[in-house]
Amino acid sequence: MPLRAAHVHHGLSPNADAWARFCKRLCKRLNVPLVVRKVRVAKAGQGPEAAAREARYGALRKLDCDVLALAHQLDDQAETVLMNLLRGAGVRGASGMPRAAKLHGKTLARPLIDVPREAIVPYARHHGLEWIEDESNAAESFTRNFIRLRIAPLLTERYPRWREALARAARHFSEKDLSKQRLLREFLAAKGLKAPSEARLVEMLKQLESGGARTLIRHDGQALRLYRGGVSIEPALEKIALPPVVWRGERRLALPALGGELVFRAGRGIDSKYRPLVVRLRSGGERLQPHPKRPRRTLKNLFQEAGVPAWQRERLPLLYSGEELVWAAGLGVDVRFQGRGVIPQWKKRS
Repeated sequence: MPLRAAHVHHGLSPNADAWARFCKRLCKRLNVPLVVRKVRVAKAGQGPEAAAREARYGALRKLDCDVLALAHQLDDQAETVLMNLLRGAGVRGASGMPRAAKLHGKTLARPLIDVPREAIVPYARHHGLEWIEDESNAAESFTRNFIRLRIAPLLTERYPRWREALARAARHFSEKDLSKQRLLREFLAAKGLKAPSEARLVEMLKQLESGGARTLIRHDGQALRLYRGGVSIEPALEKIALPPVVWRGERRLALPALGGELVFRAGRGIDSKYRPLVVRLRSGGERLQPHPKRPRRTLKNLFQEAGVPAWQRERLPLLYSGEELVWAAGLGVDVRFQGRGVIPQWKKRS
């Protein structure tokens, strides 16, 4: 696809129209076609810088091209990394801006990302290139400008190569992030799941790294969840309501709504005098005493101790005698009902 320039501007800068005129003159001189897009910046819910960036990228996504080359240089990268670190960003924020990435099917390239400003300015002057200094660049109310105008000079006095150091650290973090993406892709593929898009993969990693106990990621008909530092994949099932099911002594009791069946075998478990038994689900507050030398405790505590994730607890069957809880899947029989009779076992469909 032939080379073409694009300029996206908005009303946040007083020189927006001047920038557009300048781009037209420069592209005419270089004999490069130019596309100009003016966008509106929606500031609700975010700062002006983030809103302007979102508006710019929204316009760039719509361009008909294979590769988008952006002019970010070393100073921009160092400022970005420093800003993200000061905001408490994790590995992804510390990775800064990638040299190359995907944007809605396009390749996003930053060929000048390792070139400092002091190398670019002399080059422009030597070749007679003119440019406009945007007035908004002097506004210290913007975080990036504050770092560039106030913090960067102090860092340069003490650490002359601070920008290169931050850029190098960003590359290391980026490599680590790419390694995580590769591992997640391989993990999903090993489970027989479709590969997500790059943007979706990044978002999935972000959620998984948050470490939230209620993390739930739906992908390809499955649910990815976090529990005690591990990732589990199970069918993405909705919450269900199970009417009471009576067990009258049959060897197997199918519970299709729960995705499995109860299997009963003879042995020391539930005393045979407790018949019939009724299958129910948790409603909250249930207590059980599986061991005579330990106190009666809530199912929540017992499940936590047994390492049963919260989302699985809601689909485990309980057996009742009247209103008394007799048995809970994965926990055992309450001491009050133990004796010669049957041992229940919960088996999920594979």
